[in-house]
Amino acid sequence: MLSDKLMNAINDQINYELYSANVYLAMQAYFASNDLDGFANFFKVQIQEETFHANKFFDYLSQMGGRVIISAMPAPQSDFESVLHVFKEALAHERTVTQRVYNLMDIATEEREHATISLLKWFIDEQVEEETNFGGIVKRLERMGEDSAALYMLDAELASRVFTPPTNA
Repeated sequence: MLSDKLMNAINDQINYELYSANVYLAMQAYFASNDLDGFANFFKVQIQEETFHANKFFDYLSQMGGRVIISAMPAPQSDFESVLHVFKEALAHERTVTQRVYNLMDIATEEREHATISLLKWFIDEQVEEETNFGGIVKRLERMGEDSAALYMLDAELASRVFTPPTNA
């Protein structure tokens, strides 16, 4: 049985993952309203990933005999200055998620909760991938500057992104 401290922390993370999906929904809406369908698709897939993450924590907490509690969430930012601004905000958000997962790992390690440690190792690897992905796009956007042709090429590239549930999850 998980401690109340760890159960509450996992519940907080479930809700933060759902909030993350909402953050990315606002970003998807920004791109859709600016006729950048590839960028909108990128965030549509990101929403699916965040929902998958929330469900992974949800299922784990249920398996461990815990009770999942869904709470209200704040409204996400919906106005952005540019494509680059959106991705910088998304990268900062992912860095916050990483710190939250690290905090969960600290609690699980302190409590010697090995099953939770095993679960969180997957999330740590996932966060490395998330930060690398967003960081790479930020670098590309910075390099392309005001080159609209390059922007539309990246938009076309991101249109092909699809969500594939991880097989190692």
